[in-house]
Amino acid sequence: MLLRNTDPFREFDSLARQMLGTTNRPAVMPMDAWREGDRFVIEFDLPGVSPDSVELDIERNVLTVRAERVGRNGDWEMLASERPRGAFSRQLVLGDNLDLEHIAAAYDDGVLRLVVPVAERAKPRKIQISSTGDQHAALSG
Repeated sequence: MLLRNTDPFREFDSLARQMLGTTNRPAVMPMDAWREGDRFVIEFDLPGVSPDSVELDIERNVLTVRAERVGRNGDWEMLASERPRGAFSRQLVLGDNLDLEHIAAAYDDGVLRLVVPVAERAKPRKIQISSTGDQHAALSG
């Protein structure tokens, strides 16, 4: 398995938004994930987030993505506020079949793209079977 979402507060946040009518804190960063041959690709939508505020951490097999979308300050009146602001994060539990030492990350046009190669030990391989006449003779004799 590539990944499992770990967000214990996701349902609580959704319920709070429904009950309180707030959209100040996003439940998750929108994400797509797919496999391309011997690598997995994960993309997170982070429009309006400065590349300097994006942090990636990995501990054991848990990948944490943190980002912050700073609110605008000034002497003006907000007419609509639907885009979440502030700090938010997302954690993914990555499978043992991935090479976590060689994750590549790029941030372009508000999309954070991670490329995670499949570990060599998880790739399909053929095992050669050897046969020697001496072993066969020793077994039958």
